[in-house]
Amino acid sequence: MTKLRNYPTKDPVLVTCGLPYASGQMHIGHLRTYVPADVFVRLLKKLQVDVTFVSGSDTHGTPILTISESLGISPKELYTKYHNHYLETFPKLNINFDNYGTTDDKENVDRTLQIVKEWQKNDYIYAKDLETPYCDSCGRSLPDRFVRGTCPHCSVDARGDECDQGCGRYLEPGEILNPRCAICGSPTRPVTRTHYYFKLSEFEGFLKDYLTNVDGTKNAKNFALGWIKEGLNDWCITRDLEWGIPYPGDEDLTIYVWVDAPIHYISSTEQWAKKIKKPKEWEKYWKPGNGRIVNYIGLDIVHHHCIFFPAMLKASGYNLASAIVASGMVKIEGHNFSRGRGYVVWVIEDYLDRGLDPDYLRYYIAAYTSQTKDLDFSWDTFAEKVNNELVATLGNFLYRAVHFTHKHFGEVPKGKFDSKLKKELETAIDTITDAVNEYELKKVADEVLRIAAVGNEYFQSQQPWKLVKEDKKKTGEVLYNALALSKALAIFIEPFLPSAAETIWGQLGNDPTSVHETLLKDALIPPAIGVKLSKPAPVISKIDEELLAELKQIISDRVTTASAAQSGEVELKLAPIKDTITFDDFQKIDLRAGKILKCEKVKGKDRLLKIEVDIGTEKRTMVTGLGHLYKPEELEGLTGLFLVNLEPKKIGGIESHGMILAVERADKEGAWVPVKLDELPPGSKAA
Repeated sequence: MTKLRNYPTKDPVLVTCGLPYASGQMHIGHLRTYVPADVFVRLLKKLQVDVTFVSGSDTHGTPILTISESLGISPKELYTKYHNHYLETFPKLNINFDNYGTTDDKENVDRTLQIVKEWQKNDYIYAKDLETPYCDSCGRSLPDRFVRGTCPHCSVDARGDECDQGCGRYLEPGEILNPRCAICGSPTRPVTRTHYYFKLSEFEGFLKDYLTNVDGTKNAKNFALGWIKEGLNDWCITRDLEWGIPYPGDEDLTIYVWVDAPIHYISSTEQWAKKIKKPKEWEKYWKPGNGRIVNYIGLDIVHHHCIFFPAMLKASGYNLASAIVASGMVKIEGHNFSRGRGYVVWVIEDYLDRGLDPDYLRYYIAAYTSQTKDLDFSWDTFAEKVNNELVATLGNFLYRAVHFTHKHFGEVPKGKFDSKLKKELETAIDTITDAVNEYELKKVADEVLRIAAVGNEYFQSQQPWKLVKEDKKKTGEVLYNALALSKALAIFIEPFLPSAAETIWGQLGNDPTSVHETLLKDALIPPAIGVKLSKPAPVISKIDEELLAELKQIISDRVTTASAAQSGEVELKLAPIKDTITFDDFQKIDLRAGKILKCEKVKGKDRLLKIEVDIGTEKRTMVTGLGHLYKPEELEGLTGLFLVNLEPKKIGGIESHGMILAVERADKEGAWVPVKLDELPPGSKAA
């Protein structure tokens, strides 16, 4: 029975990747989606498919706002820093998007507003009064990640928008039980506010049919179909936030981040079309027609891409994804991946900065396990994949074939393509194509290794090192076939190991970069006789044992420290004590009593307060980051201890001329209290 194949196809294909929040550095957890997507795109190109690859940085919502507030910077400052980090890091990993924008770009704001207005026009939105948590201590309504509480489905501690520690379910505003402020830990009280709902429940039948027939991985479809079976509630698409895209018609609210984030797939495609100077080209994917869309996502955002996004597109007349491919999650040494708990491997610090080849990491992530299974990262298994597969099997054959031929012939010798070897390559192309259609890259990698093993067996059985002493012509024929296999392997490995493929392609006498333009079927064409070979060198090198031990120790220390901290056995490591200063240096510090005359919030900065301080000799303007703990009226009139000879610095756009000194309050974790000097007049010096 012939397998049904979607690829190759004459239809254009758009591949999208879930957007990373631009709030921190890239880690290996990110790559579980981006590497397979890039490998898939390269494989489609080798099947002669017209393919475009887009993604971008998620810059809105509470994940950005909470971190920017904690750092005392604007959300735009935060996301710009990390968006640029992603822009610089992806190419270092040979992940090449045709466009990578942000959800704050004008194209995305405009497209989001157009789609929401389309829903309004088509009566897919209604207003509803909603009780949401309010924190009196912080003086604000608390959406999404500003809230923690008890999951109503599985009863574990959860985030306000998602059960992040338990069942993984999406949570509507007001749904979480026993809500508390995620910033200060205080219990919240309910307040009523008008919000806007998308009529998601009207799309139950459509979504069931769509998910039954959509292509991709079963994990994504089955999870979503299970949720639909339980029944869908309408979806709140607005939030009480100052950061985001204002909701049209009620601009005191912003549009929920999970509305404008997936819409960026459309706007990123629009940006790509502008870049290639074909501004309407995006429509071949997103407007009704024959364009195909493949969403690569992590398992943690299945709800958003299998429920919300298809309904959003249907309600506004856009094309739907033809395939949804969900990757398993990443673990570190058997533990759930968590930056906060120390179970993390940073791409720059832990990998690239240590001189490790990005190709090795690409291969490990794409070839270690099935697309849908969790990937448990450890340096031992990483080294095993590199040393036992890439070096011992693939690299060994490639180096022997080119080295021996270069030594005895210097060029591609005369020969005839062995029919059995050609048949092996035909089988490989067929197997690889089937694996692409199954979205199973491990099967592609396994087939590449099989061909490398065929090459090693062929080389070993022919024994050219003996044959060359007896029959050089026959040796040439053997090596001609070895080079034919080498050429095929360079083509096959290019999606996984693009840099290594360039190296071997160049050693075979070709322009190294042209390997990226080769097709799978080109693997059946042996190299041209007489082409001069470049001086060979090993394509892949073993992971150094000392480096491996160092890498293992780093992650071991992180995991041990995090585990011990979680169990209460030890405290997390503290920063080292800074260099000793002299008594003369200490005497330069000018500490004085100061009275806070006025105190007001800094607009748009919930943690920042602007204070006017009488320090005896003059009045000073200062900025303090105690705004999430104190109301302005609580600090007005207080006489505290101030550092008055600190170099002026702009904080939140205001030049601050000094600093109030505070200490941690023992009875309230994470809270700070000013050092009070109520009995002293302003200007009094602290000896």
